[in-house]
Amino acid sequence: MRFMVILKTTPELEKANAAKGPTEELLNAMGKLNSDMVKAGVLLSGEGLAPSDTGVKVTITTDEVVVLDGPFAESKELIAGFWLLQVSSREEAVEWVKRIPTEAGKTTEVEVRRIMEADDFGDEFTPEARAAEEKLRQQIAEQHG
Repeated sequence: MRFMVILKTTPELEKANAAKGPTEELLNAMGKLNSDMVKAGVLLSGEGLAPSDTGVKVTITTDEVVVLDGPFAESKELIAGFWLLQVSSREEAVEWVKRIPTEAGKTTEVEVRRIMEADDFGDEFTPEARAAEEKLRQQIAEQHG
């Protein structure tokens, strides 16, 4: 099973990190966690994200596309970074998440979501669509391998 681990942030932390960045201690602790996940064979990918004031939010309807420049005011929408993990269960993903370091006195919110697999889409995901999807995945692997 694959899971996306979404590390949330707040407007205050985003501003503080943009001004001075995370501490050396926190960066080292994150590096150790990443190293441990690589050694365990569960880390597929993981990245920190630039502050929301450098991003845009795109809203698409059938009638229009609206692009809104950051920063984003809603703290529930702010994401500091992510990991993609391949583990045997949601519980195993949560055990890794429990090891995420935090700065003293700070609260860290993390969302863990299972990544959908082909079988999750049922009969509507036809053999032809599955073959096309696999071909795209192979092309991506060749381009970025």
